[in-house]
Amino acid sequence: MTKPCKAFFLFAALIFSQHNLSAQEKDSTAVKSDTVKAKKEDKKKSLIKPFKDVITAKAVSDQGVFTVHKVEEKYYFEIPDSMLKKEFLLVTRLTKAAAGMRSGTSGYAGDQIGQEVIAFEKGPNDKILLRSISHVDYAKDSTSEMYNSVTRNNVQAIIKSFDIKAFGVNKNSSVIEVTDILNSDNELTSFSVRSKEGYRVGAFQKDMSFINFVKSFPTNVEINTTKTFARTLGRLTPEMTKLAPKVSGNYTVEINSSFVLLPENKMQSRYFDPRVGYFTVGYTDFDLDPQGVKKISLVKRWRLEPKPQDVEKYNRGELVEPAKPIVFYIDPATPKKWVPYLIQGVNDWQKAFEKAGFKNAILAKVPDPKIDTEWSLEDARFSAIVYKPSDVPNASGPSIADPRTGEILESHINWYHNVMMLLRNWYFVQASPNDPRARKIEFEDKLMGELIRFVSSHEVGHTLGLRHNYGSSSTVPVEKLRDKKWLEINGHTPSIMDYARFNYVAQPEDNIGDAGIFPRIGDYDNWAIEWGYKRFNQFKTPDAEKEYLNKWVIKNLKNERLWFGNESNPLDPRSQSEQVGDNAMIASTYGLKNLQRIIDNLEKWTATPNEDYANLDMMYDQVTTQFRRYLGHVSKYIGGQMETPKTAEQSGSVYEVVAKKDQKEAMRFLDENIFTTPQWLIKKDIFEKTGKTPVKTIEELQNSVLGRILSPMVLQNMYQMESVEPNTYSVIELLSDLNTSILKKENADIYRRNLQRNYIDSLIKLVDNRSDKSDISALVRGNLNTIKKELAAKSTSDLVNKYHYEDLVFRIEKALDPK
Repeated sequence: MTKPCKAFFLFAALIFSQHNLSAQEKDSTAVKSDTVKAKKEDKKKSLIKPFKDVITAKAVSDQGVFTVHKVEEKYYFEIPDSMLKKEFLLVTRLTKAAAGMRSGTSGYAGDQIGQEVIAFEKGPNDKILLRSISHVDYAKDSTSEMYNSVTRNNVQAIIKSFDIKAFGVNKNSSVIEVTDILNSDNELTSFSVRSKEGYRVGAFQKDMSFINFVKSFPTNVEINTTKTFARTLGRLTPEMTKLAPKVSGNYTVEINSSFVLLPENKMQSRYFDPRVGYFTVGYTDFDLDPQGVKKISLVKRWRLEPKPQDVEKYNRGELVEPAKPIVFYIDPATPKKWVPYLIQGVNDWQKAFEKAGFKNAILAKVPDPKIDTEWSLEDARFSAIVYKPSDVPNASGPSIADPRTGEILESHINWYHNVMMLLRNWYFVQASPNDPRARKIEFEDKLMGELIRFVSSHEVGHTLGLRHNYGSSSTVPVEKLRDKKWLEINGHTPSIMDYARFNYVAQPEDNIGDAGIFPRIGDYDNWAIEWGYKRFNQFKTPDAEKEYLNKWVIKNLKNERLWFGNESNPLDPRSQSEQVGDNAMIASTYGLKNLQRIIDNLEKWTATPNEDYANLDMMYDQVTTQFRRYLGHVSKYIGGQMETPKTAEQSGSVYEVVAKKDQKEAMRFLDENIFTTPQWLIKKDIFEKTGKTPVKTIEELQNSVLGRILSPMVLQNMYQMESVEPNTYSVIELLSDLNTSILKKENADIYRRNLQRNYIDSLIKLVDNRSDKSDISALVRGNLNTIKKELAAKSTSDLVNKYHYEDLVFRIEKALDPK
């Protein structure tokens, strides 16, 4: 037997030794790994401390939807597990605005500067995540494949991550520190990007910013901070953001951010109906149409519900009080003498809500510190009319709504101090011939108070969800606007949401009083509130009530006074701002008679002892502005198209061309009242005292009409309508009538020469319109050729007119043949 090789034993020993060494190394590595893990676990545990170590005995705590803890200079939210994944509406407003920030209607205390839906949730690694929630796309069936697809393609953005500092005493809440996010520049507690650009807000100055307070309430958290920003010299364009923007000093503002818990018990929505004017929220629904998607619009309205014990009474048709009425508080900064009128403007809506089955549904009150102990102008639970020391002559009624349902949660009506000047000017130029109280610059408090009351009602209407109804006044026959008895019963427009202001048709001999001049809540308003707020408890979903509501609308709209005219329709002459009556030509003729009465007395009615003629200057402008409105009302008939929304169950057309006779009547009015120089406006005494130039005044009015009736939009609509309505007013007829009215009258004075020149220039612009793909350019070009021949053949001994006609021919030739 051969003996083993010595080298073999050495090799085997080496292998055995290496094997043992490798096993030892593995054991050592495993021990090290376990040690590292243990250290990580210990470190992780050390990040989450016992509650008492974080929220110490020094803490000042405020319990509410979250418990807010302040420990020395640090702020903590203790978020209950029950509030995780709940949606909050975040609304951010200016509490105090910076000096120099105001511009137009923005930059005032109370202005909203941000809005977003957010939710807190637990994330990995002991984090609390804050997500921004979008409701743009929607699929409600959580068991469907579509729901899963929509969810996968709409991951809600994480906008902030917080370390959990401690768990609550009962281990059912998480404590996070929020100091840094509250005292920093972000869209949660500061300006949104759009607001920041609009206000020219630059870099955040942290060393000059601080937290004032954080308060927690049952359904909301209120955060109040003072923040300082560099003030940029101009709007932050993309180019400027790449460079260091130029700055000019600082803005210091006080900001209030409200985290408002959205209702878990969602209000039942109501689908938007274009036949009743409501503001909306909306989303894209992927469930309703199996072969596509559908854009859903839900009306904005307050949640008015009977008290549980009154539901049966309500269902029987008895009036009941709502479980939670709509309450508007009056800003304590409001001058005391106007407060009763603002309150009455709110309370005037109570009768309208009775149509919907609710009594005492809305009211206004002045906050009483003894009773309304938690009231604050910034607290998102409270709605208010906010008085702003502004020279802007305006007021507005925005509202904040739940984007999921349309439920209005709160509103801050903006009441700008100088709205009183606007009211004075309107009433002066529309009512002074009928109301001697308006024949002066400074109105008595009682008259001004009544004007404030009507505007208050109008703005409150917006906060109830109602849009402008520009068409309401067009349902009233013009001659009824001079009928004293009829007006006292019905008012001059069926809707206070109309921009019908005052009855300018009434003549002094009609002896019309306030009831026939002032706007008031009318038939349409009562109907709109009934449609939006009446509850049909037999229907449990918006889809279930849809058929019933449609039949109800069709039935009620047999009353023409309930018609809604869209404020954004550019072609419907029934839907116009500042118009009254069903025929603008007749109504404007009456209106012009009243304007002429005002002009004849303007110097006397505007005279103010020891002052110059600034009031005369201003009110002359108001008269010309009112005249411009009448011209605009009439001009809209030309090339007009009426729109009456209908469902498939209704007969008749949705779109109708304005009758040819009405368009021709409009042209006659324009010929007689503006293309023929309005001599009544040319008052030498006024021009001598104000320095105004009559030529410019008349020219601007004429150009406003030419700009409307010769706009590409109007001409294109006329041209398109010729294909469906052979007997309509055609583009050729319009041009022919304009030629006759403007060019074919002899002995042109300075006013007519300006008109003729501007008419030719308007036509030339249409020829140069390269985007026109229709016959419009050809028709206008042909008309210019005809005009050129007629002008060239004109013979006159007046040298000014001779040169004028030669100039017109030159302009036309240059336009038709630029070479």
